[in-house]
Amino acid sequence: MTASASLRIVTCPQCGGPSRYEPANLFRPFCGERCRNIDLGAWANEEHRLPDQTPQDDADFENTPLQ
Repeated sequence: MTASASLRIVTCPQCGGPSRYEPANLFRPFCGERCRNIDLGAWANEEHRLPDQTPQDDADFENTPLQ
């Protein structure tokens, strides 16, 4: 296997540009540190969220007597 055969180019999830998906790219799957930090900031600002199956209704909690 040659070095070029193992080279994998993916799309950067932040900017959409090409990104080398290999151990030498410390920011993979991002193309660079800037895109990685932008994405991290979006998670910190809660712009990205994982789906939550918890009901939005807190009725059970509100009707539970405190002990």
